[in-house]
Amino acid sequence: MVTVVREVQVGQVLTEQDLGEASVALDPAVKAVRADDLKSVVGKRAAVELKPGSLLSPSQVTKDSLVKSGEQLVPIGLKPEQVPATDLVPGQTVQLVQVPAQGAAAAADETADDGAPKTIAGRVVKASTAAPGTGVVVVDVATAAKDGPTAAAWVSAGAVRLVLDAPDGR
Repeated sequence: MVTVVREVQVGQVLTEQDLGEASVALDPAVKAVRADDLKSVVGKRAAVELKPGSLLSPSQVTKDSLVKSGEQLVPIGLKPEQVPATDLVPGQTVQLVQVPAQGAAAAADETADDGAPKTIAGRVVKASTAAPGTGVVVVDVATAAKDGPTAAAWVSAGAVRLVLDAPDGR
């Protein structure tokens, strides 16, 4: 079976130095990359963060870029009180919600025609661990290319919040 021998970040291209081989007997229900197939995963990207000492599963690698054609990546810094208790994982769908700056009322250009806040659909590509001292978590969110600059402006103004969509997208 193929094992992970050193930490690999989400989106990083796998090399032979990242992987090793182990002889283990597995239940057929466990899906792991066979040692004979090691070369087939070299050059693919990590779809999730890979930790040393773990078996490599086929679902943990992808040949696709994590930011697709027609998308842009927007980094969003979240203070400790803004980080959901639910772990942020690659592939989760989210909404970026424009909110008024702290202490300010919502301006007319910050709401949709029905009075609801403006939102941008996104997908988590990666979430960092909390920065020592500040607790800030940076979340890389892929948005439609047309929405990337708007989302970046909201982030810069401190006027964006991240809302997780339900797992089934509703």
